[in-house]
Amino acid sequence: MRLVENKRFNKPYSEMSDTELVIASQRSDEVALAHLLKRYERVIKGRLYRLAPDWKDNSDLVQEVYIRVWRCIDQIKNPNSFKIWLLQIVTNLFYDELRKRPRLQIVSIDEPVVSEDGAEKRVRDIKDSSAQPEEKLLARELTSVLGEAMSEIPPQFRMATLLRDVHGLSYEEIAEITKSELGTVKSRISRARVKIQEKIVPYLREAA
Repeated sequence: MRLVENKRFNKPYSEMSDTELVIASQRSDEVALAHLLKRYERVIKGRLYRLAPDWKDNSDLVQEVYIRVWRCIDQIKNPNSFKIWLLQIVTNLFYDELRKRPRLQIVSIDEPVVSEDGAEKRVRDIKDSSAQPEEKLLARELTSVLGEAMSEIPPQFRMATLLRDVHGLSYEEIAEITKSELGTVKSRISRARVKIQEKIVPYLREAA
């Protein structure tokens, strides 16, 4: 069986690294892109499952991820960061889909309402579950405080923390991406969390 090779890297596609496949894909090599997406198929499905374990069929979403990757892969400036970029696409797609799906249960206002004592009520009480103005203000303030805390952390600490706490990567994956020792990654994340807590805890005490 003859293996298909990439002419630029002079090796079979199956033996190319992720970075090489990204570079080839950015040069309109559709075979390279197909291999890249196949390699990350389980990663895509796994992230979608973690975000929405109760969604039964995510096949359409997986296909949409493929389309977005195909359209935007030229935008990757650092081919080594493909996995981070891909997970961000999956996360953005999830939130796009979440906004499309109905969240409210539709109830007819003409349907009889029975109270706890068995009496029929003429007026239906509808609970307002939306965030109140004060809650929205606190959420914005907390986001601002968190952003300020993150900006004060050294770049290498900030990156490791984002990869772990936002993107959900393992310590081993972060070590590979950042080209750092596993112990260094764990230390950076631990110290970053301490610095963030030092900034946020006083605010939470004042807001309580």
